[in-house]
This record gives sequence, structure tokens and C-alpha cells, in this order.
Amino acid sequence: MRKKEMMAMLLAGGQGSRLGILTMDKAKPAVAFGGKYRIIDFPMSNCVNSGVETVGVLTQYQPLTLNQHIGIGVPWDLDTRNGGVSILAPHQREGEKGEWYSGTANAIYQNIDYIDANKPEYVLILSGDHIYKMDYAAMLKYHKQNNCDVTIAVLEVSMEEASRFGIMNADENDKIYEFEEKPANPKSNLASMGIYIFTWDKLREALIEDNKIHSDSDFGKHIIPAMLNKGMTLYAYRFKDYWKDVGTIESYWAANMELIKTLPEFNLYEDFWKIYTNSNLQPPMYSGPNSEIKTSIVSEGCQVEGKVIHSVLSKNVVIEEGAVIKDSIIMEGCHIGKNAVIDRCIIDQNTNIGDNVVMGTGDNIPNEGKPNIYNTGITVIGSSTTVPDGIEIGKNCVIYGPTKADNYTDNKLPSGQSVIILEEAI
Repeated sequence: MRKKEMMAMLLAGGQGSRLGILTMDKAKPAVAFGGKYRIIDFPMSNCVNSGVETVGVLTQYQPLTLNQHIGIGVPWDLDTRNGGVSILAPHQREGEKGEWYSGTANAIYQNIDYIDANKPEYVLILSGDHIYKMDYAAMLKYHKQNNCDVTIAVLEVSMEEASRFGIMNADENDKIYEFEEKPANPKSNLASMGIYIFTWDKLREALIEDNKIHSDSDFGKHIIPAMLNKGMTLYAYRFKDYWKDVGTIESYWAANMELIKTLPEFNLYEDFWKIYTNSNLQPPMYSGPNSEIKTSIVSEGCQVEGKVIHSVLSKNVVIEEGAVIKDSIIMEGCHIGKNAVIDRCIIDQNTNIGDNVVMGTGDNIPNEGKPNIYNTGITVIGSSTTVPDGIEIGKNCVIYGPTKADNYTDNKLPSGQSVIILEEAI
């Protein structure tokens, strides 16, 4: 096999626990976004648009949905014999005990043989759970121009936010001289985006050395500081376009709502930098004679008989007559019953909401079980859930499973409470 210039390793095994019930049965990169996409579509499409033809996707937590979505990479033209996309689950190497990926760098270390087989000069490390468009080819050009061992993509954040990130301290030429992981008193505002280009032979050596010291080898905690201590050349690559970590319920909801604007900051409709996804052909969207749709994204195969206002509907959603959907995200295959009112909610795929259900009412009381996750007034319904007719549901509520009327007191679920029904395995 001829030597490749650059290949990508896409870290997509994260649980995304701050997304709560949305990641109960799937990894964060597999969560739907913008009606027809999933979060992983964005870095995958960036690879294709940047000319990166070999992508390893490292999965771990609840990988089934993600694996089915990626398949053999057809939507991204990554179904090639010489390269393409490979799903890389934790596995046992010869002479070693099999183990889960225990850190970002450990995940790459466990796949050294896969990278060696592709013979790249450079390896691009990506996270599978951010929303952005980026030309990795331009970043590689910068890497080579500066004779870097490592190039780290950075965003300028406010100094108040800087303590939440890994911070790169760099000179006037953006050469990095120090890395600080979530510093209490940051010296700069250059926040790492978790996007790295490494010269492969240098990274390979660093991974092997660090594995002898840290079983949970991590790029930010171990590999990058070690390379700096060795005097290697590290540069910061400044990124100034749209980038969102949709890691919380509020940020996920807000990023979807931003897409609805007449001139959204993040444009999904540009021809020169398309976002590709695994989306089978669906019938056209249908709106009934009494329907009303305002400032919303409505995907293929939807049937709207009621009102949809400032909301995002994935494919094959049915909104029955008299129902009102406002400021909400309704994912694939959901059915919203007659005269239901859904206000500021996220409803995961294949959920059935009964007739005359009212959801998102009452006071903004944080969820009693997980107040750190559900606290901004957004009620979240998990995938394949059933909510029976006539139920009234408050804010910051969580519902999951085939619920029945007797799971609710007086047909109500007050703000901040949860109903979670886990079916016994047969």
C-alpha cells in the first residue's frame, strides 16, 4: 500500500452523560441534530470535504445506533477499498489483555496496528461530538509550513470561560510553550478544540512510551505535556468560525433552535461544504388543510395536521390535528396526538404522545433526580416512550419507557419530576 499523507481517527465512544436520557441507548455522536442529521455527520463530512479519505471511528459506549448509521460509509463516499471508513471497537491485541478504551490517547494506542497498516505521514485526531465546519487540509498545510510535530486547533474564548478548557499558552507566532488543563487562573484564552494533527512517527513513539506510565493515557493530560517537555514543536491553529459543543440539554436545544433563524450563524445549506448523512429517500412532507407551520425545520416524510412554531422536526414525524408544537425538537418517527400541546421539549425518536397531552407547563423547578442536567425548563422524553392520553407534564421533567396512566398522579407529572420505566429483559 502506498503511503498516505493524512488519515483521521475519530473518537466517537463517549456517553455524553450531560445529555441525560437522550444518550441512554446511544452514544452522544449518534444523537440527532438539525432534523435529518446526527452529530457525527459534521466531523465525518469535514473529513470528506477536506480530502481525508481514510477514517477510523472509535466506538465504545452503546455503539449499535452509530454503527448502523455509518455502515460502510456510502453517504460520505468512504466505501472505498483503499481507505474508507472503519469501525474500531476495543479489542484484544496479541499478547495483551483486552480492555476498554480508558483515555483519548489510550484509544489511539490500542489501534496502532490499524494506523500502521495505512502508512500515514500525519494523523488527524477528532472528537465525534461537536457541530462545526472545518477545512482540515488548511490545518495540515499550516502544520507542514511550521515543521510541527503537533498542531492543535484552538478557539479564542472569554477569559471567564477559559478555566473550563485546556488552555494553550503560545508566543506571538502561536508556537505553544505551555499547556494548562482547566487552569483556575488562565494565562491566555486559546482553548483547545480537541482537534490535533500529529506527525505519525512522533505520536507513535509518544503513545508507546506513555502507555508504560499511564493506563488511562490522555492527550491533554499526558501526551501533549510530555511532548512539550521533550522540546518538540507544537503550534496553535486558530479557528474563528462556528463551533459548538452540544454537551448539555440547554446547549443542544439552543443549537437546534439557532438553525431556524432566517440567517443562521451555522448554515446547513451551503453547496460548497455539504453535510452528508445516512438518509434513505422519504416521501415528501405533507401539511393538512388546517395546519400552520412558522419558522421551523420540517424534514422529509412528516405529516403535519396541527401547528408547528419555531421547532425542528426530524423525518417521519406525525403531528395530529389540533396539536401545537412550539420551541421543541421532535425526532424521527414520533407521533404527536390530537390537541396535544408541546412547549420547549425534546422528544427522542419513535415516541408516541397521546391525545390531549400538555407538556412543558408550570414553574421552572430543577429535576429532583438530576438537577445538574435538567434545570433550564426543558422537558425531555426518551426514545420509544409512550405517554398516554390526557397527561399534563411540567418543566424539567424526564419520561422514559411505555408509561401508563397509573404512572401519573391525577394524570399529572409536576415540574422537576420523572417517570422512568425500564422493561425487564426477556
